[in-house]
Amino acid sequence: MLVYGFLTVALAAIPAVLSQAIVYDTAHNATPITGTWSSGSKQVVTGKFANPSNLSFNYPPTTGVSYSFADNGWYEVARYRFNGNGSLPNCITGVLNWHHGHYQLLDNGSILLIPNGDGYQQIQDPCAAETNFIENYNDTELYQRWQIFMDLNDGPKLHIFEFDGTPVAPLFQIYNPPSMLPPTQLRNVTPAISTGSNLLAMNAGARSWSSPADVMALVSGVFAMGVAAVFL
Repeated sequence: MLVYGFLTVALAAIPAVLSQAIVYDTAHNATPITGTWSSGSKQVVTGKFANPSNLSFNYPPTTGVSYSFADNGWYEVARYRFNGNGSLPNCITGVLNWHHGHYQLLDNGSILLIPNGDGYQQIQDPCAAETNFIENYNDTELYQRWQIFMDLNDGPKLHIFEFDGTPVAPLFQIYNPPSMLPPTQLRNVTPAISTGSNLLAMNAGARSWSSPADVMALVSGVFAMGVAAVFL
């Protein structure tokens, strides 16, 4: 009877949790998410960061990240960063990453970035066998939640959190409407978007889920294991 009661309560709670929709009020979202946002010194900016036609980048003077969101459902991401190596301090890896595509603001408050298939990144590692190379980057990315506050000095400030709750560097709105490359296929490649066979992708420190269905499948699997444990 105790097990039955536990299952009844747990199963009844799932639809209620999943159906909770985020409320976009002024307390947490002072402005819409549309526009171009940049971190730190605001030197990394979408729209002028990458040259997809020849797989090159325009190197900013400082590292940072930039996100753009348009009213037509397109997004663009630009990242420039260095990853340290604690055991080999001289082996610092530089990563330049660019991709664009369509975004979805999900009812639970998360953001889903679905790439267009023409993204790419450059990896520079002085200690690797291949010290400088360019590869495709077309991972679908899930961000757990986002909030926009009004900064007294810099205006709208966007906080977004990766799927596991890790915060991205605070982003400040620098353009609205956004500065973005054309919303179309910008180089001839065969799209290689993540599939259900790879739920969690790791590329240069960026983690991504393939789709909301995959996330739900994982949640269902975890719950199923918990239920099974009750009977063991």
